[in-house]
Amino acid sequence: MTTLDILYRRALDAFRRAGLATPTLDARWLVAHAAGVAPDRIALDGGRSLPAEAVSRAESLIARRLAGEPVDRILGTREFWSLPFRLNAATLSPRPDTETLVEACLAALPDRGAPYRLLDLGTGTGAILIALLTERPAAVGLGIDRAAEAILAARLNARDNGVGSRARFVEGDWMAGLDEKFDLVVSNPPYIPVADIACLDREVREHDPRLALDGGEDGLDAYRAIVAGASARLVAGGILAFELGAGQEDAVTALMRAAGFAVGEPARRDLAGVPRALLGRWPG
Repeated sequence: MTTLDILYRRALDAFRRAGLATPTLDARWLVAHAAGVAPDRIALDGGRSLPAEAVSRAESLIARRLAGEPVDRILGTREFWSLPFRLNAATLSPRPDTETLVEACLAALPDRGAPYRLLDLGTGTGAILIALLTERPAAVGLGIDRAAEAILAARLNARDNGVGSRARFVEGDWMAGLDEKFDLVVSNPPYIPVADIACLDREVREHDPRLALDGGEDGLDAYRAIVAGASARLVAGGILAFELGAGQEDAVTALMRAAGFAVGEPARRDLAGVPRALLGRWPG
């Protein structure tokens, strides 16, 4: 007989031997998922006997984790801004660092009841746009991504999180073909220099989509493209907001200022102290 606790300890031992960074959390989430229970039931109901199919399912998930697949990819979901987001092969898994960008955008759009118009470029799961729409209930938004599969995930995430009626998602190449004006253009673009991709953690390198990582030779290709077109898509006084990679603040600030954006404050730092969210205002 295999119980919930036995299966959990089997996973925990395997993950510890493999040197995983968070073996306890990984074991708890994967075993709970395989057993169809909440993670806290492992401690509360550890003596519960599991059917053979649940044990087999757990063993398969454990093997995937030992092969380097991240837990959120295995589960197919990731929490961001306290909201659940579906993932697929075309979407970047949203990171806590990106919540810094959401915070900065909300501070720049302080009126909770205003009918802001938002544009999210490289939307992926839709996490940034959906988080903003949950906090600004009169706002509407458009998310654009080059990957059709990402657009499908974003639409489902908007529906699941209650903002589907205020969010549109379309496949496209940055702002090509757009003629609308927005109060905010926001992006977490690909910003990894192409030569650095091989040096990324295995979980990122092998499981996040390359399209969402590759920022060109110096990591700035997407910033250049967006800055070049953003002024035409912003109302007077509108905001352009970027997530930054480590060490990119000065270069992106220079790009924005050269295009006429007023960048009045340093980038907002994430919890690790890295300059992460940079905003500029279009004077119009």
